[in-house]
Amino acid sequence: MDLRNIAIIAHVDHGKTTLVDELLKQSGAFRENQAVAERAMDSNDLERERGITILAKATSVEWKGTRINIVDTPGHADFGGEVERILSMVDGVVLLVDAAEGPMPQTKFVTSKALALGLRPIVVLNKVDKPDAEPDRALDEVFDLFAALDADEDQLDFPHLYASGRSGWCDPELDGPRKNLDALFKLVINHVPAPKQQKHADEDFRMLATTLGADPFIGRTLTGRVESGRIKPGATVQALTRNGQKIEQFRVSKIQAFRGLGLQEIEEAVAGDIVTLAGMAKATVSDTICALAVEEPLDAQPIDPPTISVTFGINDSPLAGRDGKKVQSRVIRERLMKEAEQNVAIKVTDTPGGEAFEVAGRGELQMGVLIENMRREGFELSISRPQVLLREEDGQRLEPIEEVTIDVDDEHSGAVIEKLTGARKGDLVEMKPAGAGKTRIIAHVPSRGLIGYHGEFLTDTRGTGVLNRVFHSWAPHKGSIPGRRAGVLISMDAGEAVAYALWNLEDRGRMFLGAQAPVYQGMIIGEHSRDNDLEVNPLKGKKLTNVRASGSDEAVRLTTPITMSLEEAIAYINDDELVEVTPNAIRLRKRHLDPHERKRAARAEG
Repeated sequence: MDLRNIAIIAHVDHGKTTLVDELLKQSGAFRENQAVAERAMDSNDLERERGITILAKATSVEWKGTRINIVDTPGHADFGGEVERILSMVDGVVLLVDAAEGPMPQTKFVTSKALALGLRPIVVLNKVDKPDAEPDRALDEVFDLFAALDADEDQLDFPHLYASGRSGWCDPELDGPRKNLDALFKLVINHVPAPKQQKHADEDFRMLATTLGADPFIGRTLTGRVESGRIKPGATVQALTRNGQKIEQFRVSKIQAFRGLGLQEIEEAVAGDIVTLAGMAKATVSDTICALAVEEPLDAQPIDPPTISVTFGINDSPLAGRDGKKVQSRVIRERLMKEAEQNVAIKVTDTPGGEAFEVAGRGELQMGVLIENMRREGFELSISRPQVLLREEDGQRLEPIEEVTIDVDDEHSGAVIEKLTGARKGDLVEMKPAGAGKTRIIAHVPSRGLIGYHGEFLTDTRGTGVLNRVFHSWAPHKGSIPGRRAGVLISMDAGEAVAYALWNLEDRGRMFLGAQAPVYQGMIIGEHSRDNDLEVNPLKGKKLTNVRASGSDEAVRLTTPITMSLEEAIAYINDDELVEVTPNAIRLRKRHLDPHERKRAARAEG
């Protein structure tokens, strides 16, 4: 069968997963009466709730005698560890761009990788039926982006289509018939070359592992494209590192290929196929799986280093063990090690004492997703403030810098620029009108300066701003960056919060909890209106007497407390505070820094 391998690239929420749904439906991958969930590729609960693709997944459709393998890439840079390697499996890319927003930073991140690999893109302008769509402007911006990313002449001469993924149509002209996606299928078959690996089907077997998985029945699995040769279940192969070191020799227990939304066992994989192998114990992403006679590994993208680390510890608060069943450090360690096995962008190390574990990853969102998954599995944890990982090169200390792209209403742009370029040590790169009374700001800001900034940003822009960030480069350390300015209100007693006490404390600051909420000594119950921490008593009820006076018994009306999401709570805390995470609650509390932690915090602040 004729074969095409493509990847779909898009920014978060530009409609990539919805378009793949329609491709599956129109290619006949589902039965007529089959019930299929919306955004079928987002199989994970968190992906559905947040509307983002977290894990790279592949699917396969058949259209008029040609099999098209489609890889859905994550749109968020925190999960970009997968993206670079996935692009090495495909021969073409479909770049999906929102016709109103134009190409956004995470489009730029993935597209730069695709162009560097020499892949020729197909541009699809999606959501052209929306009232604010400007497809011509978006198309010009895509061309400018390609030119800025050093695309060659073939890549700049890209075909483009107009589409509405939700309505299920795609046409070469804006005022086309708007019936189906046939134009996209035809263009993929005519524009994307067949895998050149198919010419090497008679050579020794070689495959580059690009994604890692685990199956409860068949164990560790690796997915990649067969670069040469062919393989059948039961064959003995070896795994080589990027440097050519032999890791292990193993027998392939199963070979699976993507068919529709599922994996199906196949009897033989041939050069050009994207398949999943099982049977290995140690081999991981970027390793070459090959026949025993092969000595040279395939070229592989190195795995990008983590940029932040968070300490995961046991929950040792007075309320520990009430919600979750998994509270021991041994169980937490097992779960984190299992995650590190499946996710190559995460590194886990034990801290002195063995009660806590340092987990390093690509960003706050990636950490938030891991903690949220563990919380849903019944774990109780205490989480420290994220610390940025620094590098030493030629005696100079370097820190990660991120490119931040912001769209805000014109009247808020001054406040945003002041925050980024002032205390947060950012450099303004570009500022231009984005139409409809909005300004687009691009700045290079240290990763440290962005921890905890998102909440402040939403306040400054009255919730109307959009902020996107992507790793840019390493640069010399820019000195200390001040953390949160406000102090906190700390409970001095344990029990249940009393409405009258909270009402009286409202003059002191904003509350994080309401009446009847359980509190304990050292728990943070609110934000102080000044810059110092203050111990307060949220249990102090009204002294009752048998004398009643006119006007002294006003009804207690509490202001609605601030409810923080997991990521907001982790970004909010200071180095001497922790987030207590249980299946049913997120609480903040003070902690005593041990000498090891104090040194680490001082080192991070410079």
